[in-house]
Amino acid sequence: MNMEYITQFLEESRVARIILVAVILTISVLVINKLVKKFFLHSSFIEERKEKTIESMIRSLTKYTATIGFILYIVSQFVENFGSVLAGAGVAGIIIGFGAQSLIRDILAGMFLIYEKQLHQGDFITINNTFNGTVEEIGLRSLKIREWSGKLLTISNGEIKQIQNYNIDRMRVIERVVVSYREDPDHVWSVLEKACENINEEFNDFLKKDHTHSIVEPFQLFGLTSLNANFRGYEYTIIGLVDDQYYWTASKETRRILAKTLFAEKITLAEERLLVESE
Repeated sequence: MNMEYITQFLEESRVARIILVAVILTISVLVINKLVKKFFLHSSFIEERKEKTIESMIRSLTKYTATIGFILYIVSQFVENFGSVLAGAGVAGIIIGFGAQSLIRDILAGMFLIYEKQLHQGDFITINNTFNGTVEEIGLRSLKIREWSGKLLTISNGEIKQIQNYNIDRMRVIERVVVSYREDPDHVWSVLEKACENINEEFNDFLKKDHTHSIVEPFQLFGLTSLNANFRGYEYTIIGLVDDQYYWTASKETRRILAKTLFAEKITLAEERLLVESE
């Protein structure tokens, strides 16, 4: 079997040409994605989360480009003078004919998500004030997030109206403590300041630092933020600026140390009370 025979066979067999193009496109997509992954694996000039985001977008772009190109190639095999038909119909006519308005909207929305740096792969986000989860894949057409329960949610980029991102450089831990009216405010104040010192000492690595490695905002007692919180007691607020990747751990550990300190000092938290008047 020589090259001339193979060429003749491909010219005569439409199915063989389609299969050959499918194989070439598949191999091309695999090779491009592998090269991109290998490139980011050996690079260090871009943050890891951004690398994963760009890699996800390129993977989606190559997949859609190959798929659309393959579909157009198949159509060209069954339609004579397909190039003239395509040019005569116009790009707008082709888009409307295939009902791709929503697809174009999703793709443009996906490009803006990346360009405006609204999120990265691995970020914990809330979408449209409804869905919460970790970004697993950012595609040209859709976004995939893994919910806390483990379910994988796929939402079209064009349907995304609002994004709350918990992983944009810095996050402030805010914890509120409501204590009984019977507790001495000065004593509570000093105990909470002591708790903040313990948090800063034990979790120094969690705190957000500037380019000189100085702490931007340590854990501190913000103040007495309510004299009658929900008609239950005095409310004190503790705040601290942490690195976004440690936010959830820092929040949990802050609550643990606060609870431990308040218990050791025998400070009573406010309780819900129901007053019943008898006639």
